[in-house]
Amino acid sequence: MAEIDSLSPAEAFDLLLAGNRRFVAGSPDHPNQDAARRAEVAPGQRPFAVLFGCSDSRLAAEIIFDRGLGDLFVVRTAGHVAGAEVLGSIEYGVAVLDCPLVVVLGHDSCGAVGAACAALEDGKTPAGFIRDVVERVTPSVLAARAAGRVEADEILAEHVRLTVDLLLERSRVLAEQVEAGRTAVVGLRYRLADGRADVVATRGLDVTAGSAS
Repeated sequence: MAEIDSLSPAEAFDLLLAGNRRFVAGSPDHPNQDAARRAEVAPGQRPFAVLFGCSDSRLAAEIIFDRGLGDLFVVRTAGHVAGAEVLGSIEYGVAVLDCPLVVVLGHDSCGAVGAACAALEDGKTPAGFIRDVVERVTPSVLAARAAGRVEADEILAEHVRLTVDLLLERSRVLAEQVEAGRTAVVGLRYRLADGRADVVATRGLDVTAGSAS
């Protein structure tokens, strides 16, 4: 695992986005996906990034970032909504596994964001625990609209930004890691049609929004 040992947050980010560029170009390397890698990581893991993304079936992290076994510590929920279990999992990746990068990954045509927009428009919310997901996304939709951002892309970007802020507000462990320069948090917006991941928010890393690819 020499390639990913002791990476800085910026190096981890560059490594992740290099994989996305290969995926977009249709020329993936498929690294760390063979039997040798399986044997190498069996005794223990040392991922270089925590990937907190939506559960959407079109958002398979190791594929869209062209990575393999032991590279990414992946946490996924519908609409990338964050509860206690999510926060604990991210803290584990940062504090125990020493990941120098946390990524919040949203995407266009997100069903959870669409459901929250629809609930605000018609006053109807889904039944069961789906309602909880929608209610957790709703503040992002309201914040986007209050700022005059009404397009679907703009609402999704706002949801990603607010999720990044929420992680740092609720997790003192993560905030301290970022303050110390050991970890960075980046929010990305993934485009389903072309596979590109664009930056919409950064904390602890100097990256220009939209410059991911």
